[in-house]
Amino acid sequence: MTTYRPAARPTLYFIGVTTTKSSITQVFPAWAAHLGLKDAAIAGIDFPLHAAPAAYRAAVSFIRQDPLSLGALVTTHKIDLHAACHDLFDAFDPYAQLMGETSCISKRDGKLISHAKDPISSGLTLDGFLPPDHFKKTGAELFVIGAGGSAIAITWYLMNRKRGANVPSRIIVADRDQHRLDEIARIHREIAGRETGAAMPVEYVNISDSAANDAILSHLNPHSLVINATGLGKDAPGSPLTDAALFPYQGIVWDLNYRGDLVFLDQAKRQQIAQNLQIENGWTYFLHGWTQIIAEVFQIDIPTSGPGFQEISRVAQTAAKG
Repeated sequence: MTTYRPAARPTLYFIGVTTTKSSITQVFPAWAAHLGLKDAAIAGIDFPLHAAPAAYRAAVSFIRQDPLSLGALVTTHKIDLHAACHDLFDAFDPYAQLMGETSCISKRDGKLISHAKDPISSGLTLDGFLPPDHFKKTGAELFVIGAGGSAIAITWYLMNRKRGANVPSRIIVADRDQHRLDEIARIHREIAGRETGAAMPVEYVNISDSAANDAILSHLNPHSLVINATGLGKDAPGSPLTDAALFPYQGIVWDLNYRGDLVFLDQAKRQQIAQNLQIENGWTYFLHGWTQIIAEVFQIDIPTSGPGFQEISRVAQTAAKG
């Protein structure tokens, strides 16, 4: 079991799998200087995929008890940590309650709070690259490979009734883990039962191998949005597709990863001209994901668009290269 030492200055933790490989180790100090967080530090906590509940509980208990440990960003482990540490939190934001995940840990007035920020950061990212009224105009479908926390957040955002007719004509979620498919299906039923939820066909497919994802891909409508939400390419090598996969004509391909071997993106790039694809990596998602949590943990305002956000991106790009 990891031994945690008290923080010497205000610290944000990064709970992940390979945190030292993330650009945030270079970016956070630059952001801290840019945002006026002069004494702030970041520290990584690495766990293997699906770590023991006791490991998650030890980390969250430490953050809860240590005065200068102000909070954390949680990636990859969002659902598992939430399940293991539910009783350690004093409060949950509405998204964390609905989605059964913790992507952000913060403190307010002596209380430890669980947040799910992905619905906000994924929505900001999608709005940044989707053409206006994309689904309404094209009849595009949504194929999400992976049924974890990011898939839950993205589908929640695109199922919102406020979008009117600008929603996917069909949603397909594929995963190897039936439990995760059952959980996202439960959340979708709850969304559909609320006034904010839009009704649409949703299919949940338990796939056994990458060839099964290829088969789903081959039947998608033109213009469809295909998302790698598996972590393959970052947390583990490879792609959820084989090299024989054919992306939908004029489709939009989004890999939530921005670092790693990025095989999924390479597969899309080989077809970019022939299939007229729009290809997006995870960099902007990374920016929104981190800045939403920094704003929450340090109780500051950070722009989400316009020149202020562009400067946040510039600072990050410069630091990541450095």
